[in-house]
Amino acid sequence: MQSRLALAFILLTVAIDAIGIGITFPVMPELLKQVTGANISSASLWGGMLATSFAVMQFLFGPVVGNLSDRFGRRPVMLAALAVMAVDYAIMAVAGSVWLLLVGRIVAGIAAATYSTANAYIADISAPEARAKSFGYIGAAFGVGFILGPLMGGFAAELGPRAPFWLAALIAAGNLVFGLFVLPESLPDESRRPFSLRRANPFASFRAIGHLPGMRRYLIIMFFYTLAFQSYGSVWSFFGTERFGWNAWWNGLSLAAFGVCMAVVQSMGVAPAIRLWGEKRTAGYGMAVDALAFGFYGFVTSGLWALIFTPIASVAGVAGPALQGLMTNGAPDDQQGELQGVVSSVSSVAMGLAPMFMTTIFWFFTKPGAPVYAPGAPFLLAAGLMVICVAVLVADKRAMRRG
Repeated sequence: MQSRLALAFILLTVAIDAIGIGITFPVMPELLKQVTGANISSASLWGGMLATSFAVMQFLFGPVVGNLSDRFGRRPVMLAALAVMAVDYAIMAVAGSVWLLLVGRIVAGIAAATYSTANAYIADISAPEARAKSFGYIGAAFGVGFILGPLMGGFAAELGPRAPFWLAALIAAGNLVFGLFVLPESLPDESRRPFSLRRANPFASFRAIGHLPGMRRYLIIMFFYTLAFQSYGSVWSFFGTERFGWNAWWNGLSLAAFGVCMAVVQSMGVAPAIRLWGEKRTAGYGMAVDALAFGFYGFVTSGLWALIFTPIASVAGVAGPALQGLMTNGAPDDQQGELQGVVSSVSSVAMGLAPMFMTTIFWFFTKPGAPVYAPGAPFLLAAGLMVICVAVLVADKRAMRRG
């Protein structure tokens, strides 16, 4: 019973991470206009700075927190991060200047260790053959949270632009209390290792993890996979508006439909795929489907067909958990936290770069006088990146045969 409650806490924590990101989306433009006194165009520049600062802190501190969890255990690190997150959202709720908001996002980026520590916890309590399935649950929980976040933020915004931050603080605090009662420690004393600040910087952690067999290959794949996948969040609404004439409601509906389909695939489809093909082939097949899906969106001109294709595109959702399972099974127990911190850093860099790359490409191919009118160009780039992922994955033919 306790293990089920602990798993529920982990999944709830991941969902809350995603809710905390998305819950502020509806009000951020209005809040930034309020604290800067600028117009929406200038306020958007501050929005970009806040997002970038969050990603930079994740990159710098992901390995630090991962190494701390390898030394002191997952429970204290995760609960401490939740406490910091709750206080941070409360500070942002009362922030009267953009600089205090910036400090809040910096602290939030550091405290975002809950996701990587949650992955390490899952690795601790799952048998090697079941880890990919468990990571599928993690992905599904994040997807559900990302769907709920903007909806909750939109409703809370009726009470004012500060209300979503108070709601996020209350949710994080409530989950902290829940975790204090139901979350046991997952890392036994014999699997812990001393903390080294020299090793905890991201570059030293990359070197340490990179020495593990095949891990550099997987980190390269994770970077390009995340960069490609972020094309959905970066340009989908712009693409839908330009290509199909969709309004905000249809853009939101299409993203929500994709999120629901992804959650179903990751919660119910990962385990059967792993049993049938193994982790490496499942990752490869999923990325191949992603390449085909991005190629389809690169050329599709019908909004109806884009929606009809959504369930097919979501089948590719098996790739991420399978890749995560491959990496986790390639690291010893006393490096699981370090590994997840490195994965978090790699993902945060890709997530930070994706909006800049994808929106620039979208602008270049849709601006007046564009050499070729191609609103789907970012998705064609994403398709190419997925092809690179598959090529890097299958390059090790001996590993591919081992499945």
